Amino acid sequence: MGKITLDYSRTFISDEEIESLVPFARTAHDMLHKGYGAGSDFTGWLQLPQKIRKEEVERIKKAAVDIKESSDALVVIGVGGSYLGSRACIEALNHNFYNQLPIDKRRGTEIYFVGNNLSSSYISDLMDILENKDISINVISKSGATLEPAVAFRIFKNYMEAKYGKDNGKKRIYVTTDEHKGALRKLSQEEGYATFAIPDDIGGRYSVLTAVGLLPIAVAGLDLDGFISGFRDGLEDYSRDVQDNICYKYAMVRNILYSRGKEIEILVTYEPNLKYLAEWWKQLFGESEGKDGKGIYPSSVNFTTDLHSLGQLIQDGKRNIFETTINIIKPRRDLEIQRLADDIDGLNFMAGKTVNYVNQKAFEGTVKAHTKGQVPNLIINLSEMNEYYLGKLMYFFEKACAISGYLLGVNPFNQPGVEEYKKNMYQLLGRPN
Repeated sequence: MGKITLDYSRTFISDEEIESLVPFARTAHDMLHKGYGAGSDFTGWLQLPQKIRKEEVERIKKAAVDIKESSDALVVIGVGGSYLGSRACIEALNHNFYNQLPIDKRRGTEIYFVGNNLSSSYISDLMDILENKDISINVISKSGATLEPAVAFRIFKNYMEAKYGKDNGKKRIYVTTDEHKGALRKLSQEEGYATFAIPDDIGGRYSVLTAVGLLPIAVAGLDLDGFISGFRDGLEDYSRDVQDNICYKYAMVRNILYSRGKEIEILVTYEPNLKYLAEWWKQLFGESEGKDGKGIYPSSVNFTTDLHSLGQLIQDGKRNIFETTINIIKPRRDLEIQRLADDIDGLNFMAGKTVNYVNQKAFEGTVKAHTKGQVPNLIINLSEMNEYYLGKLMYFFEKACAISGYLLGVNPFNQPGVEEYKKNMYQLLGRPN
């Protein structure tokens, strides 16, 4: 398969500056691979592409077949890393209006997500959509006590038992949780739910290659083997020497820019169905680096749409930002622009060109403009977006995030700040103890 390439020629950074960081990147590599860096107890994702068990993958595939045969829709209950990875993949690789397609034109079962907010309107509206459908649910939570998915699961557990009866309802409930402990593990043992384990040494934002991500991805009809293969090649390519490693160069360039006051990184995409890939990326870097008073703020835009709202700020606003663009060269589908007899819109000069050709020129013109406006630009090039390339890209970001966190001097695998709002919320709700 082809390579993912990184172009950092428009970042205003010299090769000598990157070279000066190579010894530090090598130290970060050793901290990660030799297991003496902060948070090393949560680096199970690092070698997972090689260690993932074939029997586990086959069991996930079998469960996916059962769900597809018995259900019109799968409801995925989870928040943060428990849903962003699978949603990113399902939306990036599918039709933009996947759930609305007739069943014979869809790759898998309809997928809906809940438990990622506390909106009563959202949950009620979803139930309206599901009213005449047979469904299964996949509840994902390591502890089983995270508030958003716990509330949603209470509601949907009652919904399933009311609709199918207790015995039949529990056959449609799939639980992904801690292997040994927690409220969901205990409930699953009591009720006899089908369960999948979240490894102890993998945190949520790094968990897309576990059952957390793989089960919903498989139910959506995507190619698990191609996805895993991309991760495996990512592991091989991005564990090589630092100087030839684009993953490490991305981490080094980010830190150099941060040292220059570029405190906001904008992930740029040119395909609307990459919105949740950007959301997954934001959690990955935001939770990993944002601590100890440090961190690059991860933001995202979808061009060309957001050029009409945020383009002005990026072009002429405060120079505290840099952009990283995911450039997909070959689109999943393309359309040719037709000639009009009256040329009323003046676009006949583009007749015979494709819409993607125009999108590529918009990308090139935007990079040129923003670079002229002194906004550093990194470009990650993919020849196309499929399961293989997406798996490789996700491993690229996971590895780069770990290295970047160590270069920044933080533990990239914990998230102590997440607990503060939870304590306040539970206190306001009147939770005992």
